[in-house]
Amino acid sequence: MQLKELELIARQIRRRDLQAVFEAGAGHIGGEMSVIDMLTALYFHVLRVSPDAPQDPNRDRFVLSKGHTACALYVTLAKRGFIPEDEISTFLKPHSRLNGHPNRNKVPGVETNTGPLGHGLPVAVGMAKAAKLSGADYHTYVITGDGEMQEGSNWEAIMSAAQFGLDNLTLAIDHNRFQQGASLSDTNDIAPLRPKLEAFGWEVTEINGNDMSQIVPAFEHRGSRPHCIVAHTNKGHGISFMQDRVDWHHKVPSKEQYDIAMRELSEASS
Repeated sequence: MQLKELELIARQIRRRDLQAVFEAGAGHIGGEMSVIDMLTALYFHVLRVSPDAPQDPNRDRFVLSKGHTACALYVTLAKRGFIPEDEISTFLKPHSRLNGHPNRNKVPGVETNTGPLGHGLPVAVGMAKAAKLSGADYHTYVITGDGEMQEGSNWEAIMSAAQFGLDNLTLAIDHNRFQQGASLSDTNDIAPLRPKLEAFGWEVTEINGNDMSQIVPAFEHRGSRPHCIVAHTNKGHGISFMQDRVDWHHKVPSKEQYDIAMRELSEASS
């Protein structure tokens, strides 16, 4: 798929995600906007997956470790055909399978339950190791948040992945510089990430994580070691009053703000 097509799909996903969060009255809209470009590149260009065979043993695996941005994943899965698009309107409603965090037992295309931060990468390491042990050729991808990288379990997994030689594992860190309640630099600042990951034996690529022309080749890269993409993104990307604002980590726009945001996202697609 061409870059322009991917960019158009990402804008469509942003609009539907914003609508879903607004209608549900809850959601992690800031981090969803920052990660949507990467989700789009994965599901519409990179991942070897099929909605007709979501449990194909040879499928690529993807883990959204920052599970609080589940709505962005649901909209992407719907756009890709894993779930009905009209089901997005049930997000967070009673008895809906589209909960606040992804559930693999309910939603086709979800590989593992995530939400408690620091769990997704260790699971992804296990998936990649399983492929090595079984001789399978699938690739495992995982996206974490940058605040999430403060969790020690991630660094144990990073160390293990290098030790096991998991060249079939790609980690992308959504480095939007904010976490719940504060900027990363004001809490347990783990930046810069690159030298730390390289010290653990990983290959590292730094990109603009909201630029499709950089995202696609980074995900397609293959080397002899586990690969980390440090994706520099903007929280609330694409919406002027949300961008780089910590208060939009978990917040719902007013009707006036919603209309402004939808207009800005529409103008971006023209």
